[in-house]
Amino acid sequence: METPPDASGPPSQQLGLLRWQFDLTWSLLEYHLERIGPDDFLWEPAALCWTVRRAEDGTWVPDWADSEPDPVPVPTAAWLSWHIGWWWGVAADHAHGREPRGRNDVVWPGAGEPTVAWLRALRGDWLAALDGLTAADLEATAPFPWQDDPAHTVAHMVAWVNAELMKNVAEIGQLRLQRAATPQPTPSP
Repeated sequence: METPPDASGPPSQQLGLLRWQFDLTWSLLEYHLERIGPDDFLWEPAALCWTVRRAEDGTWVPDWADSEPDPVPVPTAAWLSWHIGWWWGVAADHAHGREPRGRNDVVWPGAGEPTVAWLRALRGDWLAALDGLTAADLEATAPFPWQDDPAHTVAHMVAWVNAELMKNVAEIGQLRLQRAATPQPTPSP
């Protein structure tokens, strides 16, 4: 990976550094997307898990609580990928100036290739938003995730996306490794 741009310069250099950081984080996610199998998505590593479940209409619905439970459930890769789709889609909506989607409007596409393709499409949408940002845009107040707090700029929102994605990528990677290291039951004859 090339040397990152200097973030202390003008906003165009800041965007260069943020884009470099995003590309680095995306390469980590792509590493896992190339290796994750459909069975990895819904594997539950603990008794207390958050996952996505089929609704009567066939759509996938994520487990959710409006206040964080104690203890916090362990998320499955399915739940994490839905979660990425939700917060990243909303961030992209804000960056593009679109009406942000609601949490209940984000439907997980299903284990395996449908989710991999969905995440890659989100990346394309996000890159289009980044490519359209100007120096003035980066310095504007961020509409998300701080609800128009003037202390946070669009540059902060872009940095937050990078950090949130990096955290979720690490969680997905850890789940993949844990599943691979866990003895799976042998089917009975």
